[in-house]
Amino acid sequence: MSRTLQHPSAAADNTAGVSEWPTWLLIATIYGGWVATVMYWHSLGAWLGTPLLIVFTCWYLSLQHELIHGHPTRHAGFNALLGQAPLAVWYPYAVYRDTHLAHHNDEVLTLPGTDPESYYRRNTPLSGAVLALYRWRNTAPGRLLIGPAWGWLGTLYGALRHGGWHEARVWLSHGLLLAAMLWLLARAGIHPLYYLLAVAYPAMALAMVRSFYEHRAVAKAGARSVLNEAAWPWRLLFLNLNYHLVHHLHPGIHWFRLRQVYLARREHYQAHSEGFVEHGYLPLLWRHRRRPVIADFHPFA
Repeated sequence: MSRTLQHPSAAADNTAGVSEWPTWLLIATIYGGWVATVMYWHSLGAWLGTPLLIVFTCWYLSLQHELIHGHPTRHAGFNALLGQAPLAVWYPYAVYRDTHLAHHNDEVLTLPGTDPESYYRRNTPLSGAVLALYRWRNTAPGRLLIGPAWGWLGTLYGALRHGGWHEARVWLSHGLLLAAMLWLLARAGIHPLYYLLAVAYPAMALAMVRSFYEHRAVAKAGARSVLNEAAWPWRLLFLNLNYHLVHHLHPGIHWFRLRQVYLARREHYQAHSEGFVEHGYLPLLWRHRRRPVIADFHPFA
């Protein structure tokens, strides 16, 4: 995969002179919290240690997103080093980086086969059972229960089918780092299988709360990204990416400035989104506990 993908509107983002200390503090907090939880696993016990590791691991996924977008330094290689640790298990940092930057082409946002983060399908024939499975994946329970496995298997299948030697090396390096991390976890008293199934998988599911209804397929590109006025715990966990339209318009803006930028021109951004506004994640998940959040097929793919 290419390592030279650029943010589509990074030049428009006014980030010059903004201190990066909140991001450095975030890095220290996430890594420090994760390591401390592992070190004191026996004292904390699984009932407290497990949810702590889930939160720190999910938070780490949000941090990796910030690293991809040029923070805390403008040196992509150094930022990549900060995000290489396989705490979240399932994807190499380079794979996440390249697919996510490809996703930032708003002109093809949500288009299946072009947008790598789309949950839509092209309008092709499917058996009733397969279509029912797709529909269930687009409900809240389906997305949280099978969404992580579905996404990971799809990415791995694509790598095996289309990836070259470079991508094979990326996955191999990730596998070696993961094996070393799981060995260290075992030494600390955390069984590798327990970490995979009871920590890393739920952490990915928790991260999918944010992406559950992050984009919709409509004609106007600027109205495809959501503005979710979520409560502060969600904003902190997802590093303000609930204001997703603002992030897509200005992908270089620091995570700690997104809310400020949104609130300064709230009516403007809501008008730009053509009313694509949500008021929290839990009401959204409850509303779609049975009904799919998006249509079965992309409306103009």
